[in-house]
Amino acid sequence: MTPAENSSRGAPGAFVVVDWGTSSFRGWLMSADGETLAESRGGEGMLHCTGGGAGAGFAPVLRDHLARLGAPEGVPVLICGMAGARQGWAEAPYLKTPTRLDALHEGAIRIDAPGDIRILPGIAQARPERPDVMRGEETQLLGVTEPDFTGLVCIPGTHSKWVRIEAGCIVEFSTYMTGELYSVIAQHSILAHALETAGNGTSPLAADSQPFREGLSMALAEPAALTASLFRLRAAQLLGFEQRADGAARLSGLLIGTELADALHRHGPLRSMRLIGAGALGRLYEAALAGQGLDVTTVDAEQAARLGLAKAAISLWGAKVTI
Repeated sequence: MTPAENSSRGAPGAFVVVDWGTSSFRGWLMSADGETLAESRGGEGMLHCTGGGAGAGFAPVLRDHLARLGAPEGVPVLICGMAGARQGWAEAPYLKTPTRLDALHEGAIRIDAPGDIRILPGIAQARPERPDVMRGEETQLLGVTEPDFTGLVCIPGTHSKWVRIEAGCIVEFSTYMTGELYSVIAQHSILAHALETAGNGTSPLAADSQPFREGLSMALAEPAALTASLFRLRAAQLLGFEQRADGAARLSGLLIGTELADALHRHGPLRSMRLIGAGALGRLYEAALAGQGLDVTTVDAEQAARLGLAKAAISLWGAKVTI
């Protein structure tokens, strides 16, 4: 954990915001106007904290990070992410679509602990024909949209989200298990023999690589043929048409292309959209979307979460945001 220095900043810490995921903790000490004064991060995600029983480890982890941040005693804390899941610190019930992003703070629950500690809710699409849920992404969406925003936002990841927003209100979203499928296929299927990975189902991929582009095009043209295309990836190597070094890029192209084909059909047509991403995965999606003629505005995922938390905290505790 590496707290940022805040001794040179004149503004006092007014609140702390935390993005608490399944496997990670990221916290920031903020001034009353939304300026970041210090940060602290580590691997004490929900899985770490629930090792001794539901909710057992959250409070001490938070206390440790508050000390590292140099947070004033009694500073209010706002949390998003898996700390609010059913198996987390305390369940923050889902808000149902349609729901306004700037009203997220109204659904925050207060933790039964000393001080003012609150957890933001997730969002549920409670439709029998298309049930869906998100927890954490809603805060990122708040961070990158204006109150009157209308458009489509894509959030790549283990479980990618595509979210349609109208006048600042989430009206519909879809989740795709693209990242998780990549990992499962790369590690536990016959295609493990067709990929050169780091041993954890990952491989560095270039968005401009020919195998990625070819896999993407193939999936966009025939998304219903995904399972056949996956086997052909292995067959092409056995018959000498392709190299094993190209397998990871082609697999990524096939899976992302299949996701795009459905999402753009379901939520399009459109010309511009926002992408909340980071690193190599964000660049892959940016290239894939740009290849479909879309004007893509990309925002860093961590920055989106921090800004969304700051907006919600300021709505809760009365300061005026200047971000």
